[in-house]
Amino acid sequence: MRRRQIWITLICFFVLTVLAGIANWPGGPDLDLNKIGINYRKELNIRRGLDLQGGTHLVYEGDISKIDPKDRENAMTSLRNNIEKRVNIFGVAEPNIYTSTIGDKRRLVVELPGITDVNQAIELIGKTAKLEFKEPEGEISQGQFPTAWKESILGGQHLTRADVDFDPNTNEPVVELTFNNEGAKIFGEITTKNVNKPVGIFLDDELISAPRVNEAITSGKAQITGQFTLEQAKKMSIQLNAGALPVSINLVEQRNIGATLGQDSVKKSVLAGLIGVIIVGLFMLIYYRFLGFLATISLLSYALITLAIFKFSSITLTLSGIAGFILGVGMAMEATVLVFERV
Repeated sequence: MRRRQIWITLICFFVLTVLAGIANWPGGPDLDLNKIGINYRKELNIRRGLDLQGGTHLVYEGDISKIDPKDRENAMTSLRNNIEKRVNIFGVAEPNIYTSTIGDKRRLVVELPGITDVNQAIELIGKTAKLEFKEPEGEISQGQFPTAWKESILGGQHLTRADVDFDPNTNEPVVELTFNNEGAKIFGEITTKNVNKPVGIFLDDELISAPRVNEAITSGKAQITGQFTLEQAKKMSIQLNAGALPVSINLVEQRNIGATLGQDSVKKSVLAGLIGVIIVGLFMLIYYRFLGFLATISLLSYALITLAIFKFSSITLTLSGIAGFILGVGMAMEATVLVFERV
């Protein structure tokens, strides 16, 4: 009975090691369960951190002076979620966004692997994206541009979606806005009152468009024009879709980490790990002979299985993480040596 359990354990260990080896094979297959009727697919790639892949590291400080102390934690969490939504819509792969507290200061750390244009990242993240619609203040004659604007209750909170489109007449990029039911009603009232007058569209208190109203618009849609480039229109739609930031933020630190540094770090770390494994394996073979051979096989299996876990669980691997992995392999070998010395 005991011999049977040993064989079952060895077979399971062998199968697990083979599967881990397949998962870690360069250019190996991804995990696709659609073939057996389960809607699940996962790319088996190790997520590389900023120090390995290169990219942009930004640190923002949140202005929480006007927020009730009991609501500050929720405000920073909402800020993080909003920034994460912007970054995800923009298409940045594997961003790392988290909050930190230093004394009374609340900070938001944004790490964007693969993004080397710091200005592009700052422009995407830093804008509050507060959308407002304003009416002309006072009477204006036809063709006259308003010198002052008055507030309306229509704003970004009434927006359901912002999309990039092209003007059929000029072929220039525009941003199409779609309001919810309440926003459509308010926008209809505003355009009804301001026929043959411009309506100001403000983003972060800056006038970006002032289209003239030809007739009342009750469809719940509006259009922002202004000779935008396609990139500018795309960024504006991302910011509007994500919503306004709940906390004003100020950039206090920015770093651009080159991908070359990351590649060199990976090569040196992998080389150091391989040299260490070879030296330990040779020592085990010379000193413990057959038991050392078994220990070396178990060491390699441990390394393969651990790397496979990294891929399946989407753990972000950093330079310090590689050092920890090598340390873990060494501790596993040390445990084996202790067992052999007891035998």
